[in-house]
Amino acid sequence: MFKLLSFGFLWYFFGNPIIAVLVLLAILYLLDRRFVGLSPSLVKPLKRRSRIAKLKQQLLLNPNDRSSRMELAHLLIEKRSYNAAGKVLAELGDSMEHSAEYWDDLGNVYLHTDELEKGEEAVLRALSINPRVKYGQPYLRLAAASAKRDTGKALTYLNAFRDLHSSSCEAYYRLGVIYKQMDQKDEAKHAFREALDIYRSLPKYKKRQERAWAVRSLISRVLLG
Repeated sequence: MFKLLSFGFLWYFFGNPIIAVLVLLAILYLLDRRFVGLSPSLVKPLKRRSRIAKLKQQLLLNPNDRSSRMELAHLLIEKRSYNAAGKVLAELGDSMEHSAEYWDDLGNVYLHTDELEKGEEAVLRALSINPRVKYGQPYLRLAAASAKRDTGKALTYLNAFRDLHSSSCEAYYRLGVIYKQMDQKDEAKHAFREALDIYRSLPKYKKRQERAWAVRSLISRVLLG
C-alpha cells in the first residue's frame, strides 16, 4: 500500500509514470543500502577496481610487499577472478607458510578452479594453523564443496563449524543454505533461526553489518515453511 501511495504521489508530482517508477526504485535502493544492504553496492566494484590498480602499481615498485600481495589476492577472490588470485598467491611462496589466511585463500582458489583435492588440503592446512580463521568460514567452504560428492564428509565439516560457536549471521545463513542443498530442511531451518538469534544478541553497531544476512535468513526460513 505504501509503495502504491508513493508511486501515485510521484506520478502526480512528475507527471510521468516512467520517471515516477525510476525515482521510486532509486529511493527504495537508497533506503535498502542505508538500512538493510540486500541490494548490491554500485560503488563497491569501482572502489575495488581502483584499489586493485593501486596495489598492482605498488607491487611493481616493491615486489616483496607481502601485505599488499595478500590484499590484492583477497580483492581478486572477492571479484571472482580466481585464476588471477592464484597467480598472485603463488608468488608469495614459502614466505606465508605459517599463515592460516594464506592457505585458506589458496584453498579457496583451488576449490573454485576445480582442483578439489588440492583445495581441501590447503584449507585443512589453514585450519590446522588456526581452527577459528575467518570465523569458521573455511569449514562451510569445505562442506559446500563436498555436499554433492560425499554427504558424510560434508556433515563432518558442518559439525566442526557448529563446534566453533561462531557469532556470524553470515556464517549461519550459509550453513542453512548448505543444509537446504542437502535436502535437510529441519537442519536448514535451525541454522536460519540461529542466524536470527545471533542477530538479536549483537550490539547495535554490529547489527548494521549483519542485517542483510539476518534478513536473508528470515526470508529463507519463511520459504521453507
